Amino acid sequence: MNKVLKFIGYSIVTILAGLGLLIIIIGDKDIPREQLKTKYAKSPSTFIPVMGMQVHYRDEGNKEDTTPLLLIHGTSSSLNTWDSLVKLMPSHKRIIRLDMPAFGLTGPNPENEYSYQYYSQFLYAFLKELNIKQCIVAGNSLGGGIAWHFALAYPKQVHQLILIDASGYPKLNEKGSLGFTLARIPIINNLLLFVTPKILVKKSLEDAFADKRLVTEERITRYHDLLLAEGNRRAALSIFKNELEQESEKIKDIQQPTLIIFGEKDQLINSQYAYLFQKDIIGSIAFVLPGVGHVPMEEAPLETAKIMNDFIK
Repeated sequence: MNKVLKFIGYSIVTILAGLGLLIIIIGDKDIPREQLKTKYAKSPSTFIPVMGMQVHYRDEGNKEDTTPLLLIHGTSSSLNTWDSLVKLMPSHKRIIRLDMPAFGLTGPNPENEYSYQYYSQFLYAFLKELNIKQCIVAGNSLGGGIAWHFALAYPKQVHQLILIDASGYPKLNEKGSLGFTLARIPIINNLLLFVTPKILVKKSLEDAFADKRLVTEERITRYHDLLLAEGNRRAALSIFKNELEQESEKIKDIQQPTLIIFGEKDQLINSQYAYLFQKDIIGSIAFVLPGVGHVPMEEAPLETAKIMNDFIK
């Protein structure tokens, strides 16, 4: 019996030593945020202190516009996800986009705790710092979930609501993405804090895009770099381990004029969500884009911008 226990003990030690060696050999170290700023915070990027963080954002377009468009990205993304769409928006609009807490160059909040209530409070504080009393809020994926929770929490701040492949309802047998799947598996997900290979980011992006040709080396590098920004992996893992609690039953209480856009080929959030949102939000309109995946603003910016512009008018 003692020999068996010793063997098991030696085996565990050997495995742990092997994992430690593997991490040393192929591990991915956090990248200092200051180093990433030189690459991803070029003009018109700027930073503003909000709730203990230096928040990375861009404020573009017509500064006289009193009802600007606020763009909120999804999980493990950044304000760069809106690059193509912003260029297609009318010049008379003021457009504000930011790296949300836990992601991009903003990074984790000091407590490293996240909820829809926290994100609503953060957005309220962020808009207050910019002296914005009301805006049009658009969000993709997790950002869409944050957007409609914010619309419910602070209805006077939201003039119109735009949900792009937004979270909001229980899963509908989606295939998901490799990266997000691994992030939910105990033990394995902790390894992602030290080993986050670029090939994993590539595969996750291929799961998000219907047109795999758009998963370019430049796009893969950007997502990978910002994922490795100091504290971002731990923050993202915290969100995956403690999934944000959605209040789906309250979607029916949304009063703002609402536009819903989904990619037909979205395998992270089923495009049937579009019709669930449309059914629950009185007066809302929905578009499902054929042959498009989870991030229409990156994959089909022309179509997405046109639909958004028509709605805002």
